[in-house]
Amino acid sequence: MGIKYDREKKYYVVTYHRRHPLTRQSRGLRRQGIKTRAEAEKVYKQLIIKLAEKFNDAPYMKWPELVEKFLDYYANCGIAKNTLKNYRECIKANTYYLWSNKYVDQFTTSEIREFIMEKCSKFSEAHRKNMLKYLRAVFKYAVEQNILATNPCPKLKFKNNEKIKKMLKEEEVKVFLKEAKQRNHEWFPVWAVACYTGLRNGELYALKWENVDFQNRLIYITHSWNKVNGFKSTKSGDDRIVVIAPSLMPIINDLFLNRTSEYVLPRIRDWETGTQAKPLKAFLKEINLPLIRFHDLRASWATIMLSKGIEPIKVMSMGGWKDLKTMQIYIRKSGIHIKGITNDLKFL
Repeated sequence: MGIKYDREKKYYVVTYHRRHPLTRQSRGLRRQGIKTRAEAEKVYKQLIIKLAEKFNDAPYMKWPELVEKFLDYYANCGIAKNTLKNYRECIKANTYYLWSNKYVDQFTTSEIREFIMEKCSKFSEAHRKNMLKYLRAVFKYAVEQNILATNPCPKLKFKNNEKIKKMLKEEEVKVFLKEAKQRNHEWFPVWAVACYTGLRNGELYALKWENVDFQNRLIYITHSWNKVNGFKSTKSGDDRIVVIAPSLMPIINDLFLNRTSEYVLPRIRDWETGTQAKPLKAFLKEINLPLIRFHDLRASWATIMLSKGIEPIKVMSMGGWKDLKTMQIYIRKSGIHIKGITNDLKFL
């Protein structure tokens, strides 16, 4: 019983603590200055009733409220703005129409499993895996903040589909850049540098003249950019060096002679708004080449480099990949892992 006598002050102190039966959140009440033991015992019983009333009067928050609290908390944890944006948009688009009036204590593991496996069945494995990751993060926050006792998210396994994206072959890249140059397309210098270096979209946009070593034909990659976070460090967080191909140097020199800012590549409206894939696909369609995403120019570069016999470790280093698993996708696409294995077959 939480009744103690303070000998110095000569009165009783009464305390009562209890955990919420569902959230397991601890709450407590305290009273002091009570003169007699009998009065203290009476106050103790009153605190029991009062705390029970507080638990009953405190309904759980609804799902959207929990999500907003989680996002506010997550925003102060040093998370990149675009990552926070992905969490917000994905959770709102996929769950609010179902759970806007649902209290957070009503979620069950089977319900979330059904949501991921059935309600989200039209999406890819990667999307469903991310959706579960987002939900788990929200409920983990609820547990850490003593809003819920346990995380209701199930453990699910997803297939690791390593599908090879569309890429341009070497001859197609030649046609692509030749046509863009002949037509004096505003995107030509951007596409050319992308095809020759394998730089990511944000790295291309953030590239400054101070990072170009003309004498040694080197580019130092130190920063990246996106429309949400602005300028930041590279994706891996590490700086790296890219070698400028001899046939790219005339383009670099021409850009330098006609420079209008500290940036190597021109500022184009579609690029600044994050719609760089739109003009690329439109031009590829016009010249009858496979329609690819802007990021696939990087994949095309990696595949072509590997097909030419460049060691994978060197391609990884220049491209800024740290994950060998990702590089294996390009190795399979280039065919270097099976090149020559049928040379000794002589059935006919």
